[in-house]
Amino acid sequence: QVQLVESGGGLVQPGGSLRLSCAASGFSFSVGYMSWVRQAPGKGLEWVSSINLSGTNTWYADSVKGRFTISRDNATNTLYLQMNSLKSEDTAVYYCAKGGPGLGLIDTGSRGQGTQVTASS
Repeated sequence: QVQLVESGGGLVQPGGSLRLSCAASGFSFSVGYMSWVRQAPGKGLEWVSSINLSGTNTWYADSVKGRFTISRDNATNTLYLQMNSLKSEDTAVYYCAKGGPGLGLIDTGSRGQGTQVTASS
């Protein structure tokens, strides 16, 4: 069965960096788009970024463009999200999911347990 396990979250000061990882198993990781989504307290699911099969095309929400970088390693079935210049409004639980680009093309049911990112002084 599809399994996605997110890791790498934590508490950082505004302006800091984190690198999230997502280990995938139970499906053909290399033949599908992948995405990161997030959910802040009291808010709905928000699309963050997507990447195509080979990693040559990426898409970002305007709120993270220029600060976040999505990447993937098809040899190890791992998805990454490098987050720089973090802001307090980036505080959320981050999930990886199959599909994309954009929330309408994401299988939100495929999400793992998520990893908490908190940007606070």
